[in-house]
Amino acid sequence: MTGSLSSTVDVSRARALLEDEPRARLIDVRTPGEFAATHIPGSYNVPLDLLREADLAAGHDDPVVLVCGSGVRAEDARTLLAAAGLGRPTVLAGGINAWDQQGAPVARGTGKWAMERQVRLVAGSLVLTGVLGSVVAPKMKWLAGFIGGGLTFSALSNTCAMARVLSLLPYNRTPAQDAPTLLAALTADDAPAR
Repeated sequence: MTGSLSSTVDVSRARALLEDEPRARLIDVRTPGEFAATHIPGSYNVPLDLLREADLAAGHDDPVVLVCGSGVRAEDARTLLAAAGLGRPTVLAGGINAWDQQGAPVARGTGKWAMERQVRLVAGSLVLTGVLGSVVAPKMKWLAGFIGGGLTFSALSNTCAMARVLSLLPYNRTPAQDAPTLLAALTADDAPAR
């Protein structure tokens, strides 16, 4: 099954891969806060920001399936890993959202909101503030325009600067992150037990 692995897999194919390949690695690249709130059992949290900063080299050729909320951040991670020569990482199409919608098992924690929901809250609040504030101070309309432009750019470029900033907030981090241990789930020769 490994030989036929493409750059994306749907939920049923990912589940089959994880069942057929005991050394397959399921790597969740969302923030630690998002991972603590909801994740696929047996997955490992290796945040995208950590991957961007790390000197990556894998000691294995195990299949790697990358997961995020919808697939966008996982695709960014796939590009990073492929450039670092880490085998052929693949992305779970639709991310954990698709996984959950298909009725696949999900471990749920408490508290944290998904990054997409946080972005909608902040962007919506800023637009509302700009529109309502423009009644008193007409130049406040530019805040709404700026956020609208940012959201348009985000859609066209398939990136999100607001999500990147929000991921740095303490709310989206766990107290202690041991980067070498997190990266070992991805790069170590011995696959950690799922």
